[in-house]
Amino acid sequence: MSNQLKYRVKHAYDHLLQAEVAKVAVKPLTDLYTDMTVDEAYLVQLTAVSQKVKEGQKIVGKKIGLTSLSMQKLLGVDQPDYGHLLHSMKVNNKGTVEINELFQPKVEAEIAFVLNRDLQGPSVTVEDVLDATEYIVPSLEIVDSRISDWKIKLQDTIADNASSGLFVLGEGKFSTTEVDLTKIEMNLFRNGELINTGYGSDVLGHPATCVAWLANKLHEYNVILKAGEVILSGALSAAVDAQKGDRFTAGFTHLGKVEVAFS
Repeated sequence: MSNQLKYRVKHAYDHLLQAEVAKVAVKPLTDLYTDMTVDEAYLVQLTAVSQKVKEGQKIVGKKIGLTSLSMQKLLGVDQPDYGHLLHSMKVNNKGTVEINELFQPKVEAEIAFVLNRDLQGPSVTVEDVLDATEYIVPSLEIVDSRISDWKIKLQDTIADNASSGLFVLGEGKFSTTEVDLTKIEMNLFRNGELINTGYGSDVLGHPATCVAWLANKLHEYNVILKAGEVILSGALSAAVDAQKGDRFTAGFTHLGKVEVAFS
């Protein structure tokens, strides 16, 4: 890595860290560095994650973002992105989140995979993913952004750990052989009102396709998906803004419910 690239990555990392410490959103990195590449953005993300691990955090999984065509079109990209899940990001099912601890949270419902063996690219298939899955579980991801007003480009969200905030896992655990993942229907409720519906087929045609993409993408950065990790496979519908006092419940056919509240 050149000295100039090291400086840029460190400066971008510090820019996002400033937001995290002060709890004040900052302007996009792509305004500071209009020529920032995707690879450079991932270096910023990995720098931040490595620092958190040094401080005692544990990586417990990965999340996949931008799996829907509508979100890809919105950001002008043709592929998903990914971020890291840390142990401090997990919220118990039916738990409560202090909204003041976040910037501008949104809620998404997803199917989560928990692995029983490592997956290493570059040629991981859907069948490999299904064989390596200990169980699937319903989940909610609380996405958040340190970039003001969600004015993000692909490089901004990647550098910001793919806009990861928190995640919630349901209590039901199911084998991938028990259900056709593409036909799972998800209904997302906010304060008892149905606001979004989605299907397993809405994420690259099959949730396991997303996990295979991730394993193969990570090969470029010498990272593997490890046994025991939680993989959030992508939102089944659009993210919904969360406000103080909101309660979100996602019901999945065959998989049950998962819930979180904001105070």
